Parts: sequence; structure tokens; C-alpha cells
Amino acid sequence: MGSDPELRLTPALKFSMFNGFLDRCGAPLPSVRRLFANMATQTQHSVPYAIEKPETVRTDLLQPMAYAYQGRRDIVITIRQPEFTSVCPMTGLPDFGTITIRYRPNAQIIELKSLKFYLLQYRNVGIFYEHLVNRILDDLVKALAPQWMEVQGVFSARGGISTDVVAQYTGEAK
Repeated sequence: MGSDPELRLTPALKFSMFNGFLDRCGAPLPSVRRLFANMATQTQHSVPYAIEKPETVRTDLLQPMAYAYQGRRDIVITIRQPEFTSVCPMTGLPDFGTITIRYRPNAQIIELKSLKFYLLQYRNVGIFYEHLVNRILDDLVKALAPQWMEVQGVFSARGGISTDVVAQYTGEAK
């Protein structure tokens, strides 16, 4: 069974539709037409900096430390980074959010300065929110082998849409 081709409203198609609307209304608005013509040509965005690939993030910066109370007391550690930034891989524009890491350690905990430097690496990395949160979780689980861990990203609104992403590690092999 065939499917209908997807209708994509590109800026040029929107401009063409808008021109048709103006023609039917008889509205001679040359300045509006020029504005939409300029918008139709702005389909590619460029930024004055290099957008890094996620592969450039170094996990060797993460420094585990011994948890002195292992076996004596279970604790939950919550770490927040309220000034997290990365880059939208589609537009190159900055993304802002809060990263919250919660975990119950086994033998090791994370040294906070090393975590700060690890997270700062994402500043110019083009990565989707969902991939980012999973990547941070994978890297920390590999470094710490916790009993369980949760990484949450609460990202600022872009275009009227805000996003919260949560990824969890339960200590079970999948």
C-alpha cells in the first residue's frame, strides 16, 4: 500500500503561498513581499564558531574517588549544574539547561571539579537533549559503577517548547 508524499512547507513554498494569498486579497504590500522573500532565502544558518561532535568529549577527565562508607551506609548523592550549555545540532544556536545527577554509590564517588570540567566540554558540542542525557549517564556509570543513577536535563524553552529528559541506570545489565 503506497503512502502520500509528505508535504514539506519550506520557506520558499510558504513565500509562494503567501504571494498567492496577497494576490487573491488584492493587497499591494511590496514591503511585506520583500520581507517574506528575504525570509525564504534564509534556510541555511551559519554561526561564527565551530560546532564540535559529541565524540570530542573526553571521559578521562572524570575522576572517581573512593567512597569511605561503602557497605556501612547507603546514601543518595544529588549534583546540580544549573548553567549547562550545549549547541543545537540543527541550528547551531546555544541550548541552556540544568543537569541533575542523582546516584547511590558503590565503591566510588565522582570528584566534583572533574565533573565540572567534563560537563564544560559540551559547551560547543552539537547534540540533541535526549542523546546528551544518555551520554552523560553512560559515561558516569562506566566511571563509577553505581548501585543506581539518574541523569535529568531540564532545558530552557526554545520556540515556546521546554524539554525535560530523564535517563536511568538501575544497576542491572541489559
